Amino acid sequence: MVREIFDPKSIAIIGASNDITKPGGRILKNIIEGNFQGSLYAVNPKEDQVQNLKCYKSVDELPNVELAVLAIAAKFCPDSVRILAKNKGTKGFIILSAGFSEVGDEGKKIEQEIVEIINEHKGTLIGPNCIGVLTPTYQGVFAGPLPKLEPKGVDFVSGSGATACFILELAIPRGLSFASVYSVGNSAQTGVEDVLRHWDETFDQATSSRVKIMYLEKINNPELFLKHSRSLIEKGCRIAAIKAGTTEAGSRAVSSHTGALAGSDLPVDALFRKAGIIRCFSRSELVNVAIALQQKPLLGNRIAVITHAGGPGVMLTDTLDKNNMQVPHLTGEKVNELLSNLFPGSSVANPIDFLATGTAQQLGIILDYCDNYFDNIDASVVIFGTTGMFDSYPVYEVLHEKIRSCRKPIFPVLPSVVLAKEAAEKFIENGNCIFVDEVSAGNALAKIFYTSKPVSANDLPGIDKDTIRNIIDNAQNGYLEPEKLTKILDATGIAHPIEFSSDKLSDIIESADQIGYPLVAKVVGPVHKSDVGGVIVGIQNENELSAAFEKLMKIQDAKAVLIQQMASGTEIFIGAKKEEKFGHLVLCGIGGIFIEVLKDFSYALSPISEEEALSMIRSLRSYKLIQGVRGKEGVNEQIFANYIQRVSALLQVAPEISEMDINPLLGSQKGLIAVDARIKIEK
Repeated sequence: MVREIFDPKSIAIIGASNDITKPGGRILKNIIEGNFQGSLYAVNPKEDQVQNLKCYKSVDELPNVELAVLAIAAKFCPDSVRILAKNKGTKGFIILSAGFSEVGDEGKKIEQEIVEIINEHKGTLIGPNCIGVLTPTYQGVFAGPLPKLEPKGVDFVSGSGATACFILELAIPRGLSFASVYSVGNSAQTGVEDVLRHWDETFDQATSSRVKIMYLEKINNPELFLKHSRSLIEKGCRIAAIKAGTTEAGSRAVSSHTGALAGSDLPVDALFRKAGIIRCFSRSELVNVAIALQQKPLLGNRIAVITHAGGPGVMLTDTLDKNNMQVPHLTGEKVNELLSNLFPGSSVANPIDFLATGTAQQLGIILDYCDNYFDNIDASVVIFGTTGMFDSYPVYEVLHEKIRSCRKPIFPVLPSVVLAKEAAEKFIENGNCIFVDEVSAGNALAKIFYTSKPVSANDLPGIDKDTIRNIIDNAQNGYLEPEKLTKILDATGIAHPIEFSSDKLSDIIESADQIGYPLVAKVVGPVHKSDVGGVIVGIQNENELSAAFEKLMKIQDAKAVLIQQMASGTEIFIGAKKEEKFGHLVLCGIGGIFIEVLKDFSYALSPISEEEALSMIRSLRSYKLIQGVRGKEGVNEQIFANYIQRVSALLQVAPEISEMDINPLLGSQKGLIAVDARIKIEK
């Protein structure tokens, strides 16, 4: 992103207007009232003066200008952009107008023409179809309320201008300040990923905001998105985001069990988890998370619930408990000492209820005890409202002081937005953020605490890359034949039973004597063998094998019969599906016929670290079965995780794999055996 977008020295509004109900009028008014310190120009062929500025009739008449904001019809934009880029040295462009790719092919052609012009002159385009950009240099937006700008406020980027406005509407009354706002609209050239890159590449430990929030409708470059999200978080930032809509890959027809499980939203969810992004699902949730992130960091999950109203304290405690946060019981000498400082009838067991008659001084004492004496408390949530019978100012003043002086974070829930309106406004003016609902606050804290840090996969196990590439290079599109599949498993280091396949009964019987009974026989050809009765187990002798062969070869599309050693253990699975733009999604869970019935699986984007693989296993609802229950032997977690990593390593070597199932894997404490597998190639 060029400097001219976020720190221009001169701005021209193309389509400037005296009518502030029009985008060209409103944005000019906002820039003027925002005390832009550079040169400001207006262009409108019908005006001589616009909002007390000299008005130019056309862009040809302009002097050189760094940033151009276009609020004119789409069809007139290419010519203006061309003149500005070629003759006026303009590098930054913001196009507010609609009528481009969002309306059809004709608009898309105009949009692409503009992008080509700007790319040719090494410029940056924001939009089209956006509300603009808001930075400390200029208030370049035409819609929505204008938030308070502070260097340590929230950086915000949105793929939807209207949604950006609605998020600001929620955030501003809660005291949330902003460092910058970017509305990228159609993202014709510059998308959310590019704004992330800008934040990352310009990040300053001393001055930059450490909280970023995003609303996305598409991710054009997941790799770039992951790189810069991870980098920012590793620098000490926290990122929260909403992703609306679904990926195009989700509508593709799939033929594997894994493909059927891998819904369109899973790649986005996996990307967010790999990046360490806090995923939100509503505007309200996003704002609440941002408010929580503006406080001191939450370093533990043990919360003191402090209130003068029993009901909200109970609701918050329930919410924290449901989200695996802790509200520790408080006991001991210091607890009794604290109780002696409160009115009779107060409770300090946690929740700490200091009654409707509690004072600001008592609240200060409670917060000091939580900060200095209660080692089993990591943070406090204070719920304080009013019935209108007393003045809330003293309480809010104590909160203001303690939020700054206490070592542990304090999260204020101030629900009296009507009766204590003036006190709350003063509290916000002093630089504080507030929650208005205790349940929303509790959910936000849990979401923040349980979002993992970014992970990198630098520990993939070694596999036989040359053998794998030789097989893939010589394979046709479609499912690999059993012989090639077996070689792939061997090269990847995944154990499997001894097996043999043929369409001749004599060969099958001869091989069975070498493998040894009991055996499993499977049809070769149909993708879902179990669905067509294509698996026969427990074959004990030649007669049973002959009968099984005859039965399996009569199944429609049968090409051969595969026999293999019988194995035992807990049925699990590992699968993968290639997602357009995202790479490969790897899944694991309970296997056999229960994959799609139980739908108990976890997932991550490849490449996968050992930490991620173990987390995938331990997050399964059926994890108890992996551990072993009621005397039944469990599955070796380390080997399971290693196999997940080996599949990930295979996918890195062979990106042509579009779908893959190893199902079932039979697992025990001794090891895992791939009883059945299939790999589909799409070149």
